[in-house]
Amino acid sequence: MNERPPLQLLIAAPRGFCAGVDRAIRIVELALERYGAPVFVRHEIVHNRFVVDDLKAKGAVFVKELDEVPDGAPVVFSAHGVPKAVPAKAEERGLDYLDATCPLVSKVHRQAERMVEQGRHILFIGHSGHPEVIGTFGQVTDGQMTLIETAADAEAIMPASAGSLAFLTQTTLSVDDTAEIVAILQRRFPSITGPRGEDICYATSNRQAAVKEIATRCQAILVIGAPNSSNSVRLVEVAEREGARARLIGRASEIDLGWLEGVTTLGITAGASAPETLVREVVDFLRLHFDVTEEESEGVVERMVFKLPRGLEAAA
Repeated sequence: MNERPPLQLLIAAPRGFCAGVDRAIRIVELALERYGAPVFVRHEIVHNRFVVDDLKAKGAVFVKELDEVPDGAPVVFSAHGVPKAVPAKAEERGLDYLDATCPLVSKVHRQAERMVEQGRHILFIGHSGHPEVIGTFGQVTDGQMTLIETAADAEAIMPASAGSLAFLTQTTLSVDDTAEIVAILQRRFPSITGPRGEDICYATSNRQAAVKEIATRCQAILVIGAPNSSNSVRLVEVAEREGARARLIGRASEIDLGWLEGVTTLGITAGASAPETLVREVVDFLRLHFDVTEEESEGVVERMVFKLPRGLEAAA
C-alpha cells in the first residue's frame, strides 16, 4: 500500500460568498417561500452552477429573457444588474418582480446617470458581454458610454469631447489592471472625473489581496469558481502574476491529479459566487489522495451585510 504524499494546503481568507451573493440567493429563497414554486429568475442569479442547480431543485426556473416568464408569475433579476428597459417591461406586463442587483452595482448605475446628467461622456472599464456591463450600459442612452477593456484601448481612444469625460468600472475587475487603465486615462485626459471611492467591490479587492498573500508560498493554486465568473477568472490571473501555477475548477470532480504532481504546497480560494461547501468538497477530495495539513491565511474579516428589498425583510 502506497503512502499518501504530504500536501500542505494554504486556504485563502476571505474567500467565497460576498454580501451581494448572499443577498441575491436569499431573495430567491424568500420569493419561493412567499409565492411558492415556480419563481422565475432572469439569467443566472449568480455565476455558479452548484448554486443555480440548488435553487432549481427548490423551484426556481431560470430564463434568458423576460419574454419566457408567464403572465402573473413572479420574477427575480440577477445580482449583476439589468438595463432599465427590463424592469420597465416587467411593469408594463404587470409582473411582480424582485431586483437582486448587488447594491454596489446599483451604486455604479446611479453614478452613470449622474455623470450623464452633468453632460459627461463615460469611459467604462469592463469586459464586453458581461451581464454587469450590459446592465450598466442599459442605464444610459446609446452613445453616452464607451467600453474600455484594456490598457491598449485606453491609449487608443479618441473621444469627441476630451474635456467632458468621466470613467467608471465594472465591480469585479483586476485591481492592478484597472489601476493601470485609470492611470492612462488620467494621463491622457487630465480633466477626466471618476468616482470618489473605488468601484471595484470590497469582496473582489479582498479576495485578490488574499491570493497575493498566499501565492508566494504556494507552487500551485486552485480557484473554485465558474468560467463565466469575472471575479473568479481574475483570481487565477492574480495568482499567476505572483508566480504560482493556477487553475480554475468548478468543483472537486474537475481536479486533475496529474496537474498536482510534485506539488507539496497548494493554495485554495473561491470566487465570490462559490459556496464554502465546494471548498470543503475540494479539501475532502484531496484528503483521499494526500496526507493533508490545512492552514488558513489571516485576511480581512468581512462584516458587510446588505438589506433585502422592501417587503421581503419581514419574511426573513
